[in-house]
Amino acid sequence: MNRSRSVPPGGSGAGGTGPGGGGQAQQSVAKLAFGGLLAGGAGKGAAAGGLATVLNTRGGAMIMKSVSIFLASGRRASAVPRDRTAKSGERSQSSDRRGQSGQQQQQQQGGRRDSRRNRKILAKMDELNGKLNPKMLEMYKRRTHFSKIEVEALCKIFRKLVTNASLNSKALAANNAGVIAKAGSSTDGIDRSVFRELLHSTFDIVTEETLMERIFCAWEKGYEGLPIRLEGWILGLSTFLKGSQAEKTAFCFRVYDLNSDGYITKDEMFALLRNCLIKQPQDEDPDEGVKDLVEIALRKLDMDKDGKVSFQDYQEAIAEEPLLLEAFGQCLPSDRSTVSFLSTLQASQEESS
Repeated sequence: MNRSRSVPPGGSGAGGTGPGGGGQAQQSVAKLAFGGLLAGGAGKGAAAGGLATVLNTRGGAMIMKSVSIFLASGRRASAVPRDRTAKSGERSQSSDRRGQSGQQQQQQQGGRRDSRRNRKILAKMDELNGKLNPKMLEMYKRRTHFSKIEVEALCKIFRKLVTNASLNSKALAANNAGVIAKAGSSTDGIDRSVFRELLHSTFDIVTEETLMERIFCAWEKGYEGLPIRLEGWILGLSTFLKGSQAEKTAFCFRVYDLNSDGYITKDEMFALLRNCLIKQPQDEDPDEGVKDLVEIALRKLDMDKDGKVSFQDYQEAIAEEPLLLEAFGQCLPSDRSTVSFLSTLQASQEESS
């Protein structure tokens, strides 16, 4: 007796039901389903015909439902690779866009670095030639108390000082076999020896070596002890010749703060005053007189009475008594030399124009 065959939902036929089974699997399932229906109808008697018809009708409905589910799952399975392919393409395009954006950012950053490097090169060339382009000239005018004419004249003086120092160094090396001219001395700026001669002969500053060295080191903040560059030359002279009371106070404090720790201590006062005093032969112990001066200075300048002079102490004391500004030795030019130097700037510029 033949029995009807049915395929359970999700069952497999001869061709397989996986995503790769294709139309061959679907045709096998359909043949089995309809073959079962025909076999079931032919093998039953008349008495059982109604029940067989109902059963076979229900079985056929279940089979058709299974086939529909199978076909739908096949369509979903075939759609997955397409979705994955589309998403993969989108990711690839997004990655390409990010790569292009990264390249653009790198190019922009490289362009900014090149621009900064070019500006530095141009500034260095201006420094070596003692010339300024219009933008740098305007910048120095804003940052200093000088006019454009005075800034241009200071650039020319800087160039002459550096060039003369370089020529003298080479001449000295040529005349003395044991002396070697410093490589690149013409590009380093104004060195100690040139600067000290300038202070003495041009600005009437006559003081001992320690204070001269301190003026040189305090001239350009951040470049202590190094040859003075064009920028430091112009900014330093602005304070030196035309500075406000606050600017000159800050400069003198940096000069007197020998170890740059932010305080003028008793030991620093003693070292500065001891070198400034003229020793008399009849003095038994000249250091005792220096110690007395240190105590007097400390009483005048130490506003918070902590045994040392901070910058705030120094500012308050100078505001009350401006004559204390150079209490530990001369570090600013005389009024006569200031007027003479500024007049020379004006005259030199008028001659060149």
